[in-house]
This record gives sequence, structure tokens and C-alpha cells, in this order.
Amino acid sequence: MAPKFGTSGLRGLATELTPVLVADYVHAFLTVCETGSAVHVGRDLRASSPAIANAVIEAVRAGGVNAVDCGVLPTPALALSAAEAGASAVMVTGSHIPADRNGLKFYVLGGEIAKRDEEAITAALGQVWLGEAQGAITQESKALIRYRDRYVGAFAHALSGMRVGVYQHSSVARDVLVDVLEATGAMVVPLARSEKFVPVDTEALDPGVRDMLSGWCLEHGLDAVISTDGDADRPMVADATGRVVPGDVLGALTARALGARTLCTPVSSNSMIDAMPEFERIERTRIGSPYVIAAMEACLAAKPEERVVGYEANGGFLLGFEAHGPSGPISALMTRDCLLPILAPLTAAQQQGGGLAALSASLPSRFTAADRIKDVPIDRSKAFIATLTHDWVARQSFFKNMGPEAELDLTDGLRVHFDSGDVIHLRPSGNAPEFRIYAEASDERRAGYLVRVYSDFVSRMM
Repeated sequence: MAPKFGTSGLRGLATELTPVLVADYVHAFLTVCETGSAVHVGRDLRASSPAIANAVIEAVRAGGVNAVDCGVLPTPALALSAAEAGASAVMVTGSHIPADRNGLKFYVLGGEIAKRDEEAITAALGQVWLGEAQGAITQESKALIRYRDRYVGAFAHALSGMRVGVYQHSSVARDVLVDVLEATGAMVVPLARSEKFVPVDTEALDPGVRDMLSGWCLEHGLDAVISTDGDADRPMVADATGRVVPGDVLGALTARALGARTLCTPVSSNSMIDAMPEFERIERTRIGSPYVIAAMEACLAAKPEERVVGYEANGGFLLGFEAHGPSGPISALMTRDCLLPILAPLTAAQQQGGGLAALSASLPSRFTAADRIKDVPIDRSKAFIATLTHDWVARQSFFKNMGPEAELDLTDGLRVHFDSGDVIHLRPSGNAPEFRIYAEASDERRAGYLVRVYSDFVSRMM
């Protein structure tokens, strides 16, 4: 399957991300987007990333634009570096997808590209590049330090007394996570560092990973275990038993801790926020950060002082206003970040006492679960969803054990609300041959059961 450009940027097999293809996308980006003083370029720890990053840098320079090589660093650290310099950025990463794949993420002056930018880049592909000037190339060695200091300054000593494990694997943030936690007072236990790339999907962790988390908590007496996906724009946080706190719960806890009043989040996020009086306005979007960003931008355009944040069900958190941590300010950063939704909930748990489990239990009782089925062609997934959407008989047969339908939501995929209060959401991945299954219920075991049952149903039908 040819590389695909969607809500998470360009993704495809690493062997298909040739210098010619990379140059076409970079040139289209330079042509239609405001790139500022330079293009900052970063990469994750995949074996294919250095060569692709070099291709990006050469394409930027060939367009007569200066390139800043930021090396290996988290995606939000790259975005912060570019924003502070009045520049744009390109991150070479495949995030959580398999190691034989890779991709590009694009950042304009205000942060991640929005849907309109994505559409403009697509429309500009294939044009003859007429640039003559050769841009300069410089090295940036302090971007990671500034990212670290952003959070150490805001959360100094906030985690004193906590014992936290860091599942390092091949996350590009594996060292800065340890550094930041130690600088904020935590006792840190580094765990399972890998020199081979490990695709970790924080939204759908493999059972083996979940078993490791609980084992580490018991073995090391941990208060929590944290980690990220490959490029560190998604957090993973588990409580003292190794139970993972879902990303949309982390999002709600972080928003509450920062004093946010408006939330922008995809339709798949936990609906408990509807019952939380702290939030005055909730905007539901399609799944994908460009849609969340577009909703945030609309809110800020109407009311620039709006205390607006965005987050996805995978936990990636976007800050639309200057917030304050226990010891200092946190400037707005309109890109998915992993550190803020790790530090804010851990700090709240420490302040409240009782740990993350007690903090999560203080929220309204709605629970979500999610899983993915790998190696399902996107065309087949879309055809399956189309059948269930338009054929009432087929849908009734597929959901025959769920009871009467209360509402059909077609915002993104097929999301069915039932009279019982249960929700099943089916959606093809937009950038990988995967099929996503989400469930929501008033009981945690029920949500997990529904995901298991319908994952099995879908697997057999695919």
C-alpha cells in the first residue's frame, strides 16, 4: 500500500518513503504553509529515521529555506523549539506503528497542521519545484533542554516522595522522562530499555505489556509506571497496581488540574466530562489532532482569552492558554504532548493522597476500553463500516445482543449508543491497516467485555 497522508501526517513503509517522495511532500509544505524563519527537523529512534531526516533536510535546503537539525528528540520538544524560534518543523516518526514503517509530521508557526493545511499540502503535490537558492543548515542542541526546563520549572518538587517506574523501551523520550521526574522529586526506576524499536500503542496496549506493568509495580513497590509511544506525543500512565489510566481520563484530570473551562476532544473520548461541572463547554470532533486543533482555534478566534485545551483518547494533550503548575507558568503549546498529562495527574494524586486509583475514582463513573485488529486492509474496513451504517438489518444482526439503539453517531466511523447506556464505536484506522474498536459503559468490566466480544466478531468477519 502506498504511503498515506492523513490526520497524523504522512505514513507508509519506510522503503517507500524515498527521497523523491519526501521531497515532494516537503516542497508542497513549503509552498502552501507559512514556515517562518526556518524548518526545524527532528526524528525518533527507528532505524530508518536518520536517512529520511536527511532527505527532509536536503529538500528544505533545496527550496531555499534554512534547515535546523534538532536530532533525536520528542515530537513536542521539536514543536516547542520551532514555536519559540518563529519557525516551522518536520518530525520523522511513525509514532506507534510497526518498525518497518515511518512517516512525517508537519508543524506550522502555530503548532500542528490543521485540516486545511493537510488539504492544501495534498493539492500541491506533484508540482515542479523551481527553487534556486540553497538554504543553510545549522544544528540545534538545546531544544531538549528547553523542553525539560518547561516542566521542571512548573512542577519543581511536586512529586517528592513518589516512586515511579519509567518503561523506557525505544521511546524517544526515555531519558528526558527520567530526568524530569527526578528533577521534580520522584524516585525513578528505569525499566525495559530496548535498543531495537518497539511499537507501543498507548491506546491499545498488548496484554503482555499490561502484565509487565503489574509485575514491575509489585517488584519495585511503585506508585506509578509511566511511558510514551515512539515519538512521545502520547502518554502512558499506570497506577500502583499496574492498571493503565486511559488517555481520556488523563486528559480530564489534566484539564481539571490546569483550570481549563473549554474542552475540545474527539467523539471517542469518555463522556464523563459531560457530568463534570468544572467544564463550561465541550466540543466533540472527529478523531485526529487536526480536528481537535481546528476546534480549539475556532474557540480562541471567538474568545482569545478562552481557557481551552484539547486532548485525544490516546492521551495526547494540547494546551491553548498559559496555565500554571505548582511552581511556575506553562505556556500554550498547540501540539500533542506526553509530559503535561503525566505530570499534572501525578501531582494531583500526590496532593490529594490515595494515589492515582483514588484520583481516577473521584471522576464520574463512565469507563472506556479500546483495542485494534492488525493487518486489516483499509478498503475492507471501510466497506464493512459502510454496510453496517446503511444496512439496518445487517446492523441489527451484528449488534443483536446489545438491545435497542438510542442514537447513531457518524462523526467518525460508526458509533452506536444503546438504550442500556452502552456504546460501541467501530472505525478503520486512517493511516495504517488496522481496525479500531471502542466501547463505553457505566461499569469498567462491561466496557472491557464489549471490546473483547466485538473485536472477536470483527476479526471473524474480516
